[in-house]
Amino acid sequence: MPGTTAHAPDHDWTDPHCPVARTLDLVGDRWTLLLIRDAMDGARSFTEFQRRTGIARNILTDRLRKLTAHELLAQRTAPSGRRQEYVLTDAGRDLFPVVLTLRQWGERHAFAPGETHSTLVDRHGTPVPEIAPTAADGTPLDADTTQVRKIG
Repeated sequence: MPGTTAHAPDHDWTDPHCPVARTLDLVGDRWTLLLIRDAMDGARSFTEFQRRTGIARNILTDRLRKLTAHELLAQRTAPSGRRQEYVLTDAGRDLFPVVLTLRQWGERHAFAPGETHSTLVDRHGTPVPEIAPTAADGTPLDADTTQVRKIG
């Protein structure tokens, strides 16, 4: 259900009027985004998330509970019928551009020149192109060409 998480009345928002702050309140810790990344890459079970990330069981339990409570992941019965699995919701899938942008920033700034790293490819095996935000007229956008319009 779109917007459900954002309207949580009992949530103690860091900055209630800022979409960036609210998003970070929901997904801003290291493990949460890594779990979203792995869910996007096909991880479904508790064991798979733990194997991929190396996260401690108690932290993984907490983060999966929060991701489910905030409707970024949903639990369903696995096809085998023997255990529960976690799947991305629409809200979780909507984080794809965020994870992609973090990945591309990391490729540019978190690795030494020539240092090897994983590569995100499309279904044809072609590397995903750089995200470049543009205005409605096609003009490139960056921090120097945009501003936040605050309310009230």
